[in-house]
Amino acid sequence: MSGRPEQLFPLFAGLETLDGIGPKTAQVLAQAGTDSPRDVLFNLPYAVIDRRRRDTIQGADLPKTLTVEVTVGTHRPPRNKGGAYRVHVEDSQADFQLVFFHARGDYLKRVLPQGSRRVISGKLELFDGMAQMVHPDHMLPVEEAQNIPDFEPVYHLTQGITQKTAYKAARSALARAPELKEWIDPALISKQGWSDWSAAITAAHNPQGADDVAPHAPARERMAYDELFAHQLTLALARQRERKARGIASLGTGALQAKVLASLPYKPTGAQMRAIDEIATDMASDARMNRLLQGDVGAGKTLVAFMALLVAVEAGGQGVMMAPTEILARQHLEGLRPLAEEAGIVLDILTGRDKGAERRAKLAALKNGDINILVGTHAVFQSDVEFQALRLAIVDEQHRFGVRQRMELSDKGQGADVLVMTATPIPRSLALAQYGDMDVSVLDEKPPGRKPIKTAIVSTERMEEVVSHLRRAIDEGRQCYWVCPLVDESEVSDLTAAEERFKRLRAILGEGTVGLVHGQMPSADKDAAMKAFQEGQTKVLVATTVIEVGVNVPNASIMVIERAEIFGLAQLHQLRGRVGRGEADSTCLLMYQPPLSEGGRKRLEVLRETEDGFKISETDLQMRGAGDLIGTAQSGLPKFRIADLERQAGLMAIAQTDARALLSADPQLNSDRGQAARVLLWLMKQDQAIRLISVG
Repeated sequence: MSGRPEQLFPLFAGLETLDGIGPKTAQVLAQAGTDSPRDVLFNLPYAVIDRRRRDTIQGADLPKTLTVEVTVGTHRPPRNKGGAYRVHVEDSQADFQLVFFHARGDYLKRVLPQGSRRVISGKLELFDGMAQMVHPDHMLPVEEAQNIPDFEPVYHLTQGITQKTAYKAARSALARAPELKEWIDPALISKQGWSDWSAAITAAHNPQGADDVAPHAPARERMAYDELFAHQLTLALARQRERKARGIASLGTGALQAKVLASLPYKPTGAQMRAIDEIATDMASDARMNRLLQGDVGAGKTLVAFMALLVAVEAGGQGVMMAPTEILARQHLEGLRPLAEEAGIVLDILTGRDKGAERRAKLAALKNGDINILVGTHAVFQSDVEFQALRLAIVDEQHRFGVRQRMELSDKGQGADVLVMTATPIPRSLALAQYGDMDVSVLDEKPPGRKPIKTAIVSTERMEEVVSHLRRAIDEGRQCYWVCPLVDESEVSDLTAAEERFKRLRAILGEGTVGLVHGQMPSADKDAAMKAFQEGQTKVLVATTVIEVGVNVPNASIMVIERAEIFGLAQLHQLRGRVGRGEADSTCLLMYQPPLSEGGRKRLEVLRETEDGFKISETDLQMRGAGDLIGTAQSGLPKFRIADLERQAGLMAIAQTDARALLSADPQLNSDRGQAARVLLWLMKQDQAIRLISVG
């Protein structure tokens, strides 16, 4: 894969090689991220204007864009400065006015001489009973009018670029689009009825009506598929390289697992047993496991994770479980301790707090294998931390943990299996886009005994009521989270929002009752505030969203979320999952500031109606789009130019299956289709993939 294939050179030439683009325009486009004819080609029109010629405007449903041949009549210059310049015109049956503002009369007289025949195209509207067209898009002598396309594509424009320039550039880019060999599986092409690449791109730039610019238009669908396929091929190449990395075969005996299962007061769900099975099978093979365990709030990920750690111990090795923060690491420790006692194994924790002699003792115990399972924060990465035989690393909450950390982790245990846990239910199409290099296990059943949470939607105007309800609950010994929104980018105002609320609640509920935790606090203070709440010293914890992941306080049974309408659905669902973990009936109050928009109301109602995180995340995806859903900046989610993850979710799954199938049949991409796929990777600028193949 020495370099870009020659047939793609014209698409990666300078922008100035396109008609109508000079150095200045090229610079404007480059600043907006368009820097080659290829980018122009992938900027598809989003609408289409019907400019087919008609005899007359008579009987047209206004306002509408129309194209007619007219005779030019009288010119009426404006009476006062800044007024409108009007030109009377008539077609075969009716007459109307052309209206111009800030117009130069001499120019208009030259372009529209009285008595001449012209083809006029533009938006015609009724104004005071008179049909008029303000600033027509086209005014051409009849013999030049064939240059007006019947259907004119409309492009997204960069500041300072006109439709005419965009149209011309697109035509010019199309003219140099090469014929490329097919990279899509032929069976799929015939099933979907897609055309080849160059026909599809030509059709996409020549829509013949509104249907042709919709995501389901065949030409668009094919191009979206190309994009998704290139992305999945990149992930599949990464996965192939990961799997080639020799793993360690860890064969569990089942002895320790049996002890733990026997001690449980309930039977694990089918989903839990299935996930435990998938993980054990992966661990038993000598390829390296790279699996994602996705489970909704309260779906019982801890048990599954612990069973996986036991497989490592049964096979004579060690396991490590990593959490993003000290609070969460300690919580995992608490959650796993009773299970470890049943299994009769040694569990310990390592965080940044361990210093001196205590730390040295832990490190020695790890190195000689006296500690079977270690729970920790990223302190586990430090170079002096050595395991006797690390076989499994579990990482909690993927999005705080990039691919790079995954790699570092696996370096600790040469070939250790990796399991990533996330409590954020992600729609399947996004999970594939983000974690396509991993295999996925999903926990989609709730363990028995979890009580439903009652969710209510309340206006902020009823604040007094909410606070008095809270006071009663506290008197009954209950605890409550009160979440304040991150109002805008500047943390200052959020801080004041949370601090104001804290002061007001403290004034009403009493001095030692209310705690505060927010993003700007030093970690030690945060930990202290959380600890006071966990131990029940404070009854109400006012917080910004720092509490959403994993915090466990079984006695907390009320969750108040202020300005719930400005949170994402998935985030609200995560927050709600902080209650309903104990004996008491739990409530979640979503407080909104009226008036609530239609979309806002719909989103809050989805939460009121269901506790199924996957359902909620699908709705969220439809309503907000992929970028918002996971905060594109930190998500590692690729930017697709054509593919629409919300509406074309199904294509992503096909692309993954297809990419994996192609690679297992042709790992080096040397077949004809493999070679074509290489061209696609260059076309889609998948540099990572190109590097993977060339090192391959």
